[in-house]
Amino acid sequence: MKYQKHETAIVDPGAIIGKGTKIWHWTHICEKAILGEDCNLGQNVLVANNVTLGNNVKVQNNVSIYEGVIIEDDVFCGPSMVFTNVYNPRSHISRKEEYRKTLVKKGVTLGANCTIICGVTLSEYSFIAAGAVVNKDVPAFALMAGVPAKQIGWISKFGEQLDLPLKGEAQVNCPHTDEKYTLSGNTLEVSK
Repeated sequence: MKYQKHETAIVDPGAIIGKGTKIWHWTHICEKAILGEDCNLGQNVLVANNVTLGNNVKVQNNVSIYEGVIIEDDVFCGPSMVFTNVYNPRSHISRKEEYRKTLVKKGVTLGANCTIICGVTLSEYSFIAAGAVVNKDVPAFALMAGVPAKQIGWISKFGEQLDLPLKGEAQVNCPHTDEKYTLSGNTLEVSK
């Protein structure tokens, strides 16, 4: 087998699992899920049908990734964080035709117990603080916190807050990688 699976984990026939991926205790991978290479899924994780995980995705314990969620490479999903896929659920009304897509782009960090309301895009290397509730799109490199989540700063690829205003014109170098971050209006870009 090209991936590792704990004996209590369930991988339905048809699921595609990349080499080097590790699936731990009491985790369920549904038949139409696609997992990339070198992923690590903790215990009690659900990956539903029509979910895609890129390479090197880390999913901590007690996370359910529901249909409609696409996660790109190098994403970290913290313990017990939550995805949704229906905006206005009711037990007595079936809304399976109303699933909203959620896109988590490369390098995003989703802190413990945060909630991602369906239908949003979390752009590259954004960082969602523990306990935050995201209900709108998030810009690249944005540091988001609170309920509902609001941008409180900018964060580097290295994962440390950058000394930049939320808006305006400014530049700063990451002390760890020497990458240059350039703020223009409310957009942050990185270069070597």
